Amino acid sequence: MIEAAVQTRTRGQYIMAAVVAAGVTLGIGELLAGLVDRIPSTLSSIGAIAVDNVPTSIERWAIDTFGTGDKAALLLGIVASTLLIAGAVGIWMQRSGVVVAAPLFIGFGFVGLVASLNQTLISVPMTVLAAVLATGSGLYALYFLLQTPGARLTDTVVGEPTDGVPDDPSRRQFVGRAVGLSALAVGGGVLGRRLLTATRSSDVTLPAAGTLPGVAAENFFEIDGLESVVVANDSFYRIDTALIIPRVPVDNWTLSIDGLVDNPVEFTFGELAARDLVEDYITIACVSNPVGGGLVGNAKWTGVRLAELLEEAGPTDEAEQVVGWSVDRWASGFPIETVFDGREPLVAIAMNDEPLPARHGFPARLIVPGLYGYVSATKWLERIELTTWDGFDSYWVPRGWLKEGPIQTSSRIDVPHKGDRVPAGEVVTAGVAWAPLKEIERVEVQLDDGPWLEAELTQPLSNKAWVQWKATLTVPDGDHLLRVRATDGTGEIQTAIEQRSLPSAATGHHTIEIKARA
Repeated sequence: MIEAAVQTRTRGQYIMAAVVAAGVTLGIGELLAGLVDRIPSTLSSIGAIAVDNVPTSIERWAIDTFGTGDKAALLLGIVASTLLIAGAVGIWMQRSGVVVAAPLFIGFGFVGLVASLNQTLISVPMTVLAAVLATGSGLYALYFLLQTPGARLTDTVVGEPTDGVPDDPSRRQFVGRAVGLSALAVGGGVLGRRLLTATRSSDVTLPAAGTLPGVAAENFFEIDGLESVVVANDSFYRIDTALIIPRVPVDNWTLSIDGLVDNPVEFTFGELAARDLVEDYITIACVSNPVGGGLVGNAKWTGVRLAELLEEAGPTDEAEQVVGWSVDRWASGFPIETVFDGREPLVAIAMNDEPLPARHGFPARLIVPGLYGYVSATKWLERIELTTWDGFDSYWVPRGWLKEGPIQTSSRIDVPHKGDRVPAGEVVTAGVAWAPLKEIERVEVQLDDGPWLEAELTQPLSNKAWVQWKATLTVPDGDHLLRVRATDGTGEIQTAIEQRSLPSAATGHHTIEIKARA
């Protein structure tokens, strides 16, 4: 007598089906976010909540480990975690039945929806619809895969031994469907991310400020590998908490000034652009920049003097702090004295003679010379609030950084690079040095434990901008240490004490190893 064939499905197939379905959900969600402006990325929404709640120690580890790639690492981690959870759901389905999948997928979709609704500049109906479509696509993919006939155990004669090896003519069909859906998930996700992160030109025309001459020959050195004295917009460093760059429609954007003021005011972009614009070369830096790091840059910023706008609002006697609020609710604050002490902070609307790129804060951002960005450089600015000094802490202050963030006198070696082989003999070394507001008076370089040798400096573009430096050293054959230090206009020499960035910026002399060979 012949036993009837028994349909069976392997644990691996359940796991693969759940993982692919979860991938389809994520991919479709990212694609919809990329195609429709006011639908947020679910991945980025969950990531934003993680960024706001992760312990400072983990945050510092991520920045130290991944640098400017920390956002990508976070998103990849979320994807990996989601797929691992999906794999566990697949195992559960094998044990408890496919019926458990629907409530679990819907539950995950609901979590993503709640995170998305926490974002700004969104359409709630479109966001809900996108969540339904993405979750529904994932469930359909799951059941589409599991509708593939399972493997059949080979028919056996009763009483004869069997090894239970499946006769699986459907395996190719299952794998084919899984591969096709995986390609849809990956393709949709990649396309969606590219659309989300694509640089879009700002459709605005700015009047020329016309107050600064061009960069003259004495303002820069032409040396391969040396950072430009004015960093191009595309090359300028970017540090912020935004996992996706906010898309701010300029037509209905306004900047409000309120809080401890006598006359709350509001400005459209056109009204700001029509005012008397000023421009200035200003070096800004991130407090997380390691010694010798690249989280610093110099650009020509064009905008409106913040002092003029605040004077129209009329700060009250109680106003002690200026707080800039972003469209994504990030905020930083600085003492009101810095607005009127001569440094001339700007509400900047242009960078290097172009409208602010989206990644650098379009349509407007704050630029406060002499202060690190974590207490001053609000991007995608929409509100300026005046409050007391104790009435607000910048985003990073509760996470361990000091409330006041003056930029430290610093210098960096750009040429040669760490570990470079150079010909023994005369070697040109060069880099940049900065001390906004205080200026750079002198830069010195040292080979091994030899004397400090003074370097040649470029003419500063302003008292707020960095300078380039260069020096020619006689380097004998062998391995050497090369270090640099700067002295600012107050006579203060850059400290040699090594300190990490938390809580008030990294310090120490930038030191590199070089190999000279005859």
